[in-house]
Amino acid sequence: MSSVALPGSRVSMSALLSSGFRPFFLLGACYGPLALALNLAAGAGHWPLGEAVLELGHAHELIYGFASATVCGIVLTALPGWTGAAELRGARLAALVVLWLAGRIAWWAGLWLPNSVALLADCALFPALLLMLLPTMQGARKRLFVWTLPPLLGLAAGNVLVHVALGRGDMAQARFGIALGLHALMFMFSLFAGLLTPAFTRAWLRERGEHSGAVWLPLEYAAALAILLFAAADLLQASAGLMVLAAAVACGLHGWRFARWRGWRTAAEPLLWTLHLGYAFLIAAFALRGACALLPTLGPDAWIHLFTLGALGMCKVGLMTRVALRHTGRPMRVPRLMKLAYAMMPAAALLRLAYTVHHLSEVVLALSALLWSLSLLLYLVCFAPALLRPSWSRLPVVSK
Repeated sequence: MSSVALPGSRVSMSALLSSGFRPFFLLGACYGPLALALNLAAGAGHWPLGEAVLELGHAHELIYGFASATVCGIVLTALPGWTGAAELRGARLAALVVLWLAGRIAWWAGLWLPNSVALLADCALFPALLLMLLPTMQGARKRLFVWTLPPLLGLAAGNVLVHVALGRGDMAQARFGIALGLHALMFMFSLFAGLLTPAFTRAWLRERGEHSGAVWLPLEYAAALAILLFAAADLLQASAGLMVLAAAVACGLHGWRFARWRGWRTAAEPLLWTLHLGYAFLIAAFALRGACALLPTLGPDAWIHLFTLGALGMCKVGLMTRVALRHTGRPMRVPRLMKLAYAMMPAAALLRLAYTVHHLSEVVLALSALLWSLSLLLYLVCFAPALLRPSWSRLPVVSK
């Protein structure tokens, strides 16, 4: 017996709301370039935002807008498989989408809204997501997956802190809220990438008669603790010595974890090497944060772009491709345009790093932003039709 995939028919709202990854992957890929364009327009004076919001707009919307859409899509798709619970779909999924959209409108229209209204509109998504997920977490087969809750709480708290601080005119506290969201994302990235990447890799290598290291719980707990210590050192602005120590421990433990997956054996499979490259960027970000503590001339934020554009960017386009193919019933083959997108994303990260460290011209910054945006737009070109249509059905065929 073999199988043949039959394509879904037309675009439909029921298809769009049949699984969390569909609307949120679409929104994230659309919103990333749009948010960048809106922030540039505001900086050029074409969009009145207010000085404080304009200063924080790029960082806030990268974390609480673009990244939060992808987080929702991945969590809503992955957790049901881990817990055995039914996926959120239909009206409840639509409610989460509306909350995400309300948050984006509230941020960009914040100059015309009372601060309390902007706070409620922009900060409702993660509490609502947590309330919907909490019943499903009770059936989790592995305690490791319950670790999803703390970073979601961190994202919720960080966004509230940003809006409260903006209402008070406290820019230092607002930046702390953004940094808290960034570190919550790093923890969630480490959790999901550290579970999915080795699992996919082991299955792929096993088919080829090879092996990679199985999950070793002591190392998993140590890596999680290391990333928490790294976050604490960074958030509390620890001394240079303590920051270097925290970065070195995180770099060493996550490097050990990463080496056990044997990612160098996956160069022939784009759906895998993108995830491994993304995790390598995370380790490089730890190392660069330690270097920044010793060499302030590198710039305090140089490491952040290795994580946001490099680690998050690579794993987003790689994982969003895998999920879109697998969960819509399509063959697990990467379109040629997506391979181009996979090259653009790390190039964007490295150009952004070079711009910051070597104080290059604005042309380099613009090229980095263009490559990052094009990578996401290519994802839309390749997968928007699949996300908007019903999944392909698979019918058994008798092989002759």
